[in-house]
Amino acid sequence: MSNEKDAPSIRAIDLFCGVGGLTHGLARAGIEVVAGIDIDSACEYPYEANNKAKFIERDVSDLAAPEVKQLISGADVSMIAGCAPCQPFSTYSRAGRSKKRVDDWQLVETFGKLVQEVQPDLVTMENVPQLLDHPVFNQFLERLHGYAIEWSVVQAVRIGIPQTRRRLVLIASKLGSDGLALRQDEQKAKTVRQAIGRLPSIKAGESDPEDRLHVASRLSQKNLERIRHSKEGGTWRDWPEDLKAACHRKTTGATYPSVYGRMSWDEASPTITTQCFGYGNGRFGHPEQDRAISLREAAILQTFPPKYRFVRPDEPVRFSVLGRLIGNAVPVRLGEVVGQTVMAHAAQFIRSKDAEEGE
Repeated sequence: MSNEKDAPSIRAIDLFCGVGGLTHGLARAGIEVVAGIDIDSACEYPYEANNKAKFIERDVSDLAAPEVKQLISGADVSMIAGCAPCQPFSTYSRAGRSKKRVDDWQLVETFGKLVQEVQPDLVTMENVPQLLDHPVFNQFLERLHGYAIEWSVVQAVRIGIPQTRRRLVLIASKLGSDGLALRQDEQKAKTVRQAIGRLPSIKAGESDPEDRLHVASRLSQKNLERIRHSKEGGTWRDWPEDLKAACHRKTTGATYPSVYGRMSWDEASPTITTQCFGYGNGRFGHPEQDRAISLREAAILQTFPPKYRFVRPDEPVRFSVLGRLIGNAVPVRLGEVVGQTVMAHAAQFIRSKDAEEGE
């Protein structure tokens, strides 16, 4: 089924697909993602509106191997991709999580079990680096018996993402071991200015009439005064004493150096979280304008295209919902780099196979 240019056809599904960041990136690299599976119904519209793939609202643990095999059959190479949520490993607001969330890492085991049953040619998993310290990671590797495996902790800024994000990326293949390592170029980091510097200026509580997602959350009068005293790249330490919160005056305030901070124009942004629309939740203040970053700016910093559609035209823009969807997404550029890696790897396999058959 390969063509004259040796570009293999790869058919994939995206588990825990969210709004489609990984799917969109893989598709950019030439991979046919036929379906995304997620339990969150809020993901359906953005997933299908921006990708040529079907959204299946389903708990991944309910997927049957024959169903998955059928979805990814019919191409040169089959693939399962995904990012299993791992809430216990998140460093954001860990103390506020309920105990019922401690079993969320079992989704990684669900992922591994499905891969073991389906036996696709390729597997890629993206997750938090802390997963490496948990026994479930070794259990996942054991599920990949018979695969060549490469994994690394990727620095987002080294692959063209304007964000200081670190993610664990694993690629496994039945086709061989050559070319599986994810390339991380020593290139100059993309900056906040390059990513969002050209977006129209808006005020706190306002939205761009041409783009409903380019909307910034409201600020109280006190927080408006605070952000006006904050310098580019600065924090609450820039404020006069009367604007500082009681917790900041305590010695323990030193453990929160980046809350109520502004981003720096000529550096990468901090990690975009589900609470990135809130000025007090991290260094999420706009570098120049007196507001937190907009939802659109957050999405662009996650490398979604500027026109990526997240809400239906007749639906309201809800910060809590869209912040969660954007913050939890796999950056599109990361998916693209993974896709480019596996496309090149599969093409090498196809060439070697054709050469052997021609002898």
